[in-house]
Amino acid sequence: MNVKMASEFMPKNMSINYLDYCQYLLSSQINYTLTNFAAHIQEFSHDTINRYLNSENLTPEVIWEKVHSELQSHPEACLVFDDTVLDKRFSSKIELVRRQYICSAKVNGFD
Repeated sequence: MNVKMASEFMPKNMSINYLDYCQYLLSSQINYTLTNFAAHIQEFSHDTINRYLNSENLTPEVIWEKVHSELQSHPEACLVFDDTVLDKRFSSKIELVRRQYICSAKVNGFD
């Protein structure tokens, strides 16, 4: 992917921007948590990313606007954006179930 800096979208008081987060969402195959993002981006702590996302109105439309030009179209492909987490607190033997945050709670679930 061709990484472009979008300084016009960068909050003046933080060094993270829309493009950083959108690139992460596109490249992450399994784990989309802020903890995972922070673990792979040394410049930003989990708290910095969390404060940024809480202070910005990062809608699906904004994310799509920033990433759609990077995607390649294919007649048999589809791209699904779904942030649903199904609560499976009593299903410890299901392979895809893992601990996840939903709002302020932590549950066993899969997405």
